[in-house]
Amino acid sequence: MSTQGRRVAIFGATSEIAVAFGRLCAEAHDRLVLVGRDPEALERLAADLKVRGADAVAILPADFNHIDGLSEMAQESWAPFAGLDLALVAYGTLPDQKAATGNPAVAAAALHINFVSPALLCDLLAARFEAAKAGTLAVITSVAGDRGRQSNYVYGAAKGGLQLYLEGLRHRLWAAGVRVVDIRPGFVATRMTAHLPQGGPLWATPERVAADMDKAIRRGSAVLYTPWFWRIILLIVRALPRPLFHRSKL
Repeated sequence: MSTQGRRVAIFGATSEIAVAFGRLCAEAHDRLVLVGRDPEALERLAADLKVRGADAVAILPADFNHIDGLSEMAQESWAPFAGLDLALVAYGTLPDQKAATGNPAVAAAALHINFVSPALLCDLLAARFEAAKAGTLAVITSVAGDRGRQSNYVYGAAKGGLQLYLEGLRHRLWAAGVRVVDIRPGFVATRMTAHLPQGGPLWATPERVAADMDKAIRRGSAVLYTPWFWRIILLIVRALPRPLFHRSKL
């Protein structure tokens, strides 16, 4: 690894969690490639991260919905610093379960951006890390993927599928010395959850989640629940017998 700091690409760089993580990278003097859909937002973020200490920042406008562009996206993210030490895949949306129910177009769009696109991008990045025999691929999934629930099972199915995909990818890349980190946040106060009642002990800030991510990535943890108590909550939820679980309103 270079003494200049890590070479880090953040896909979905303008989400609140990604911004908070990018600021931690900047304080560590990392070199950053910011990938996102809004060029102006990327420019603003790049300027902010340079002020905060980033050694260098490149931006890459891209649309994650376009599968045909993912290969070029992976290639271009690799180019500015002749490789990467860390790739963080941080994009996705939170669909309205009621809107997705009985509407194949809405459900398909949610499954595409939350599972198909990130899984295919991870595959492309994995090949590059595998060839380099080094690096870390970190992906934000969700605690929603741990058990299907009536309130968000389209989103949960996409995130659960992504978790399983990462498990297989981790198995494949272990021999090459490449780490795969599955990041499972609980409730986080962001634009994506602005329509939900926020507040209370189960909600976290993007900064809290980003700090947990930074520690887990540096440790090389396989799976991170953030904040930590979600590991216990999901342990209980997964263990609930089906007859009891079906009486809940989760």
